[in-house]
Amino acid sequence: MLFEQALNGLTLGGIYALIALGYTMVYGVLRMINFAHSELFMLGAVGGWGILAVWPGGVSAGTIVVVFLAAMVGAGLLGVLLDRIAYAPLRRSPRLTPLISAIGASLFLQNLVFLWRDSQLAFPSVFPVKPFRWGGFSVLPLQAFIVLVSLGLMAGLTFFIRKTRLGKAMRAVSQDPEAAELMGIPVHRVIALTFFIGGALGGAAGVLNGLYYGSVKYNMGFNPGVKAFTAAVLGGIGSVPGAMLGGFLLGLLESLGAGFLPESEWKDVFAFVVLILVLLCRPSGILGRHVSEKI
Repeated sequence: MLFEQALNGLTLGGIYALIALGYTMVYGVLRMINFAHSELFMLGAVGGWGILAVWPGGVSAGTIVVVFLAAMVGAGLLGVLLDRIAYAPLRRSPRLTPLISAIGASLFLQNLVFLWRDSQLAFPSVFPVKPFRWGGFSVLPLQAFIVLVSLGLMAGLTFFIRKTRLGKAMRAVSQDPEAAELMGIPVHRVIALTFFIGGALGGAAGVLNGLYYGSVKYNMGFNPGVKAFTAAVLGGIGSVPGAMLGGFLLGLLESLGAGFLPESEWKDVFAFVVLILVLLCRPSGILGRHVSEKI
C-alpha cells in the first residue's frame, strides 16, 4: 500500500515538476510569474488528444513520439507568441502590469478552447493495464513511462543549462540582463528561448497528464497549475533543481496524504497548506536564496 502510494506520488510529482520548471525558468529570467503557463499545459494535452484522435491505424510507440514532439513544439511556439503579444510590450512597465496581462491571457486561452469544445474529451488509452511485478511490488507501465520521461526531460534540461552556450547565456541573463547584453548576449532571443523551453515542458506534461487521467478539458490547467506553482515556491522559485525537487515532494505529500484521509478529495488541500507554510516559514524555498531587492 505504501509503495503504491509513493509510486503514485512520484508519477504525479514528475508532471508537477515539468510544469513547475516553466514557472521557475520564466521567473528566473524576467522576475515575473507567467500565470498563463497552465494554459500551455492544457493546450499541449488537447493538442495531443487531437493528434491521437485523427491518427490513422493503431497507436504505436512511434505515434507516442510524434504526439510528444508535436505537443512540445506547439506549446513552445505558443509560449513564444504569448511573450511577444502579452509580455514583451510591457517589459518596462510596473511589475503588476505583466501579471495582470498573464491572468488575462490565461482566461483568453481557456475560453478559446471552451468555445471550441466545452465537454470532457476522452484521451485514448495507449498503455497496457497489466502491471509489471517484482516480488511483492507492482508497477503499471504508464507509471514507469511517466516517471522515466519526466526524469529524462529534466536531465536533458539540466545538461542544456549547465553545459551548452545557450544554457550559459540563459544563466547570464538570469543573473544580470543588462550586463549580459553589454557582453553581446542577445537577451531578447534568450528570453524567447526560455519561453519556448518552458512551454515545451508544459506541453509534455499535458500529454502525460492526459495519459494518466484518461481525459482532457478546457479548464484542466487550473489545479495542476496551482500545484506546480506551489512546487516551484517549495523548491525555490527561480531555481531549476528546486522546481524538480518541489514537484516530486509535493506529489509524494499529496499521494501519501490521500492514502490516510477518509475523503480523497481532501488531497487537493495539501498544495495550498504547503504553499502557506512555505511562505510563512521559508519564503525563499528549500533551494532558493534570500535576496533583498529595492523596488
